[in-house]
Order: sequence, then C-alpha cells, then structure tokens
Amino acid sequence: MLRIWRLLTVSLILLGAVLATTEVVAKAPAVEVLRVKGVVNPVLADYLDRGIKKAEDTGAVACIIEMDTPGGLDTSMREIVQDILDSRVPVVVYVSPPGARAASAGTFITVAAHVAAMAPDTVIGAAHPVGISTTGETSAVDEKVVNDAAAYMRTLAETRGRNADWAEKAVRESVSATETEAKNLNVIDIISPNLNDLLSQLDGRKVVLVDGKEITLKTAGATAEYVDMDLAESFLYTIADPNIAYVLLSLATIGLLVEISSPGLIFPGVVGGICLVLAFYALGVLPVNWAGVMLILLAFGLFIAEVFTTGFGALAAGGIASLILGSIILFKGGPLFSVSPWLIAIVVILVAGFMLFAVQRVVAAHRKQATTGREELVGKVAVVKKALKPEGFVLIKGELWDAISESGPVEAGEEVTISRVEGLKVYVSKK
Repeated sequence: MLRIWRLLTVSLILLGAVLATTEVVAKAPAVEVLRVKGVVNPVLADYLDRGIKKAEDTGAVACIIEMDTPGGLDTSMREIVQDILDSRVPVVVYVSPPGARAASAGTFITVAAHVAAMAPDTVIGAAHPVGISTTGETSAVDEKVVNDAAAYMRTLAETRGRNADWAEKAVRESVSATETEAKNLNVIDIISPNLNDLLSQLDGRKVVLVDGKEITLKTAGATAEYVDMDLAESFLYTIADPNIAYVLLSLATIGLLVEISSPGLIFPGVVGGICLVLAFYALGVLPVNWAGVMLILLAFGLFIAEVFTTGFGALAAGGIASLILGSIILFKGGPLFSVSPWLIAIVVILVAGFMLFAVQRVVAAHRKQATTGREELVGKVAVVKKALKPEGFVLIKGELWDAISESGPVEAGEEVTISRVEGLKVYVSKK
C-alpha cells in the first residue's frame, strides 16, 4: 500500500511540473512576423490583412512586417495603411534585410506603422506618385494627385509623431534617406541589425492604438512566429507580375492559335484556355492599359484570319506589328509595371516563327494539285472495259466512265492514261 501511495505522489508531482511548464509556455509572449518582398498589389494587401487579423486573434504582443519593396499600387497601399491604423495590436514595419528598401508605397506603409525600424544599409523614400513628372511641368490633374499623396503622407507622419516635413518632401521631391539619416531626421524609431535585437529594443516601448489606449510592448524573450503566404496567395502573387502576366497572355494566344489551325489536338487549346483565364486575373490586379490589350487581341484575330485566308503573309505581318505595339503599351504606371523588352522580343520571335510556318502551309495547300473531285483523275491509269473505237468504257476506281481515245483504237483489257475530263467523259491515251 505504501508503495502505491509513493507512486501516486510521484505521478502528481510530475503532472504538476508538466502543467506548470505548459502554463509558462502558454504565457510566453509571441510576435507574428509577416514577410513582404516585392511589389505592393491586391494579393499582398490581402495577405497582410490576414496576418494582422491573425495577430489580433491569437493575442500576439505585436505584428512585425519585414519589408523590402520598390513600391506598387496606390489603392493596395492605402488598404494596407488602413489595416495598420485600425489594428488592435501594435504593428512594427522593419525594413530588412540589409540592402532592402521601402520605396514609394513602402514609405507610406513604414511611416504609418506604430513603430518604424530599419536594418543597416537600407533605404527609405522616393515616394513621388509613379507616372507624374518631377520636373515641375505637371498638369492640373497631376498636381492634384501629388497634393493628395503629400497630404496623406503628412497626416500619417503627424499621427505617429514623425518628421512630417521630410515625409512630404519624399512625395513632392522624391527625397530618400539611409537608415542613419532616417533615424536622425525622426523618420524612423529604431535601427536594428536583426530580428532578435529588434525585439530587445521594442521591449518597454509605449504605443497608442486606434482606440486611444496606450500599451507597453513586452517583447523581451518573445517567440517569433512567421506567417507566410499560403499556397494560393503565393501562386496569385507570382502571376500578378507584369512579365508573368504577359507570358501567360502570350501562351494563351499561341495555344489557341495552334488549336484553331489544327483542330482536334485538344492539349494546346486546354493549355491556352487556362493561361487566358490566369492572364485575365493577373491583368485585373495590375495597372493595365486596355488599348494594349485590344491591340494584342487584334493581333490574335489577324493571325486567325491569316490561317484561314489567302493573305499570303500580309495579315500575319499586321498581326505582328499589332502584337509589338500592344506589348509595349500593355501596362501603365512606369518602369515598375513594364514588360521586359527581351521578353517581348522572345515572344514576338516565337509567334512570328509559328505564323511563318502556318503561312507556308497555307501557301503550299493553295498551290498543291487538287486531290478531290474530277480534277484528280487527270494522269491516273484506267482499264478499258469496252474497246475504244474511239469511244467505249473504262474502269476508274471501281466506276465505269464513258471514254474517248485520243491515240487510236484500244482493245478491252488494256491500260490507258487519263489526259482530261470534260463533263461525264474522260479522254484517254495509250500508255
């Protein structure tokens, strides 16, 4: 009996230790870490929205956004900023790793954060609206866009107690700053070489949330829990790239052309249809110039017309010219959303090569001797069934034809060659 009590006592002690350890682990602070590398677009905005909401739901002490971006779409940037402003947990934007940048839209997002941090050898700024001139020669519409962006940047900086004058210059004059300059100018709060050091520096810092409540960050010893894009988000973010979207649109064009010119292959048509759907999704989240899309569709129509008509290359040439022009102007929004000239050249060469092959087949088909109807009988061999003196009957492919000999009498059973066909009679000559 005593032995049993000892076993029970030891078991209870061990169970208590396990529960205590579990309690400690459960109460250990955690921060959610989101990673941004690339252009700001709707897919990225949805990902960050999901990540911030997860940090709120799990009770994380902070949400850290590791960012390296050249900028992106204004609408997506404003959605991200709104999510940060409305967040119920502190949001820290950390421009990292070394060599990273927070340019254009990234500057707005950094300034909007509760805490802004940068790694060594990083840059922030150059937030002038893309596509607007920086020479001072702007239209009234351009000036309105710049004024709106500048006012938005200034109010974000003032809300976070940062240097509003520099923030406005980043929009109006495209000024940039290194991490040291940004810290000295009160554009950011922290310079940190890595995430662990950042967590140490964040500990004890006070921030004010959207409801006016001031909280003190407790990040010392916090566990970093990375929230990456899921498979669907990663896929959509990949195809929402101007070059990828252009490749998908080109593959769709080539696949459908092959299927139309050679019906029944199925595979090119299926691939082309899938690529077309994905291409239109990508075009829907990018700043598209629809005139460019129309020119590419026009090129597609001209290619189809070339396959089924006797244009002998004229329609194909027009299609290639339309494809080049459409490819060049397909996207708007400056270099950030442009298609690589090398990619355009490769696609045009591939399409031109396919069309050259198709045109050659069309021309050859038009020049080829007819293989159906009466014309195909010319030059064929027939067997005389009733002597030709000079009229009689010959057997051609199992059919009896009235025949007239142009080379004198021919006896039954002999072979003759058909020289011409007139009506229902064939004219033949001895072999």
